[in-house]
Amino acid sequence: MRPTMIEPRRSIAIPTGFLMVLRQGDDVFARLEALMREEAIPSAFISGLGFAGHVTFGFFDYEKKEYAPKTMRDLELTNLSGTLAWKDGKPSVHAHGTAGDDSFRTFGGHLLGLEVGRGSLEIIVTVIPTRLERAVDPGIGANVLQL
Repeated sequence: MRPTMIEPRRSIAIPTGFLMVLRQGDDVFARLEALMREEAIPSAFISGLGFAGHVTFGFFDYEKKEYAPKTMRDLELTNLSGTLAWKDGKPSVHAHGTAGDDSFRTFGGHLLGLEVGRGSLEIIVTVIPTRLERAVDPGIGANVLQL
């Protein structure tokens, strides 16, 4: 009989919000969205670093009003920063990042997707007590926080 594997905890409460330690294969956006729903987080700032198995950066084309994606693999995420808010009743993650490869080249931009690579990825979620919403700004063609 095989021993039962218990999934390690992914977050703990801290005085300012939460500390997340994500593991290889975790979808970072899905984990952040789940934390928002489970803990009823009104909004938050996020900051993190760690290993990226794959990361999809996007550069916003203002003429086309869409992101041009570029996916890269096996990078070290040197910075992750962004905000957590709500859009149409669902969690909304807006994040940017910088990552480096084994030749010490760096890449960065808007994060469209991020999966943890070998090792872990640590994120501090600093909760803001006011619920913030995002909506599409027609002049920009992208989601913007509504104040």
